[in-house]
Amino acid sequence: MKTRSNWWQILPYLWPQWPLIVKGLFCILGFVFITLCLPYLAGQVALFIGKGEVEKVAYWLGLGTLAFLVRGIFQYGQNIFMIDAALIMVLNLRKGVYSHLHKLGLDYFETAKTGDLTYRLTEDIDRVGEIVDKLSHQFVSNFLQLIVIPAYMLYLNWQLTIASFILAPLMATLVSRFGEKLLLLSRRSQNQVSNLSALLTEVFSGIRVVKAFAAQDYEVKRFSQEAEHNRQARYHAEKLKATQYPVVGFLEAISIMLLFLIGGWQISQGNLRSEEFVSYLAAVALLLHPIDLMTSNYNEFKQAEASVDRIFELVERKPSVTESSQGLTLPPVTGKVEYSHVSFAYQPGQPVLRDLSLLAEPGQIIALVGSSGAGKTTLVNLLPRFYDPQDGQIFIDGVDIKSVTLTSLRRQIGIVPQETTLFSGTIAQNIAYGQDKLDYQAVEQAAKIANAHSFITKLSQGYQTWVGERGVNLSGGQRQRIAIARAVLLNPRIMILDEATSALDSESEALVQEALERVMQNRTVFVIAHRLSTVRRADCILVLEKGQVVESGTHHELLAKEGRYAKFYRQQYAKGKQDF
Repeated sequence: MKTRSNWWQILPYLWPQWPLIVKGLFCILGFVFITLCLPYLAGQVALFIGKGEVEKVAYWLGLGTLAFLVRGIFQYGQNIFMIDAALIMVLNLRKGVYSHLHKLGLDYFETAKTGDLTYRLTEDIDRVGEIVDKLSHQFVSNFLQLIVIPAYMLYLNWQLTIASFILAPLMATLVSRFGEKLLLLSRRSQNQVSNLSALLTEVFSGIRVVKAFAAQDYEVKRFSQEAEHNRQARYHAEKLKATQYPVVGFLEAISIMLLFLIGGWQISQGNLRSEEFVSYLAAVALLLHPIDLMTSNYNEFKQAEASVDRIFELVERKPSVTESSQGLTLPPVTGKVEYSHVSFAYQPGQPVLRDLSLLAEPGQIIALVGSSGAGKTTLVNLLPRFYDPQDGQIFIDGVDIKSVTLTSLRRQIGIVPQETTLFSGTIAQNIAYGQDKLDYQAVEQAAKIANAHSFITKLSQGYQTWVGERGVNLSGGQRQRIAIARAVLLNPRIMILDEATSALDSESEALVQEALERVMQNRTVFVIAHRLSTVRRADCILVLEKGQVVESGTHHELLAKEGRYAKFYRQQYAKGKQDF
């Protein structure tokens, strides 16, 4: 059960804006002071109207007009200073949460819903910013008015004031009860919106599969169900708010009628003058608006509390892979890689790698062969520390990779994945992805090495051609060659090739393979077997089975052993395939 509010965690993001907040508070005090003067001015106008003194009435009305003008200036100031502070807080909070998400390991993103994360970074944070803005000026202003105006009312007539607030405790209790219930319903509603957003992200990302399987009706049905759940959750929250306002309004009406009854009796007894009663009524009228806003603000506060909880649920999540506070910068390496008794499991009790050891000398090509699930991809994913092993160590040039910064480690490892991810931007920006400065000469050189320069120059705008989301306007072979150029631009001493040609046609595969052979020269390369010729040329082939190296050696050495590799090779060769 939650024991404390996450609202306190907002303060570090808001406090740096204290100069704006101080200016806003000054304007709030001015606004409240002028507001307190208005009932007195109303009483004076009523007094001289009763006496028929038109000049005095005009004088006090002029002061009232000036008071409203000054009050409006103070109101503008409190609004503009506080919204500025709230928007800067939102910006810093959004950047902080986004930066923290990038520190989380791949294990988190493999289970998290993209749509849900997007909603938290946009809608949830915006909702928090809105309520912080309202609380910072509306709440403070209303709270002060609810203190000074009743104090003025007590000064005018304490009996009338006490009678007027007989129902106040009941109203406060009702508002609190409504707010707590609204918090629960708001959490449910926002979770449903996140689910809806996640579904949309998932479907639009895989729209080709949806159309290929003629699953449009199925997806429309799924969407309709989620949308209905969202409607129901929103309806219950709005129904509760719709119930609250009439109930509180009815209690306010009873209070006002009681006020007129007792006020008339006080005037008849000579305890209250008519102009004082008019002043009192003006104070009550000014008090109703702050009460309504406080009720509304409390409801919005409770709704935003659900957003705060969802935001700081992300912030409080600890990264599975962390840098040492004493992390060193890994110097340029020669490419010697050593795995020493490494064991790894995604889930406890389900090991993927078991006491695995290997040594790759600088410039060697290490091919990884094995059936699906043998641990090939996991093995190479440990090298750039996408995950950390539960046991054992990994060294590059004799340096434990846990002792160096992640940036300096990953900048020296080039990765060409099986599925290439491109981002919205130009081809040049995609090749130079992650670079602070775009060196067009280096980009072009990398593209030439990757066999990408020729097709890029044939495009309408060459390297400035805009790449659509996920690079859907490029062929698979073209995307893969851009991925190779991206890796080459780092000029890494270590390369990881993860089945880089497995999904390409023969023509594209030949171009990509030619580029890969050029890239692998004078580098330490880990190849998850994707082409027979690459495996045959490898300096060492590791055969993995159930997370262990069961055979190792060159292609000819392993064939001579007549073991698992030889059997596997003959099965593939007999089928006429050239890839593993």
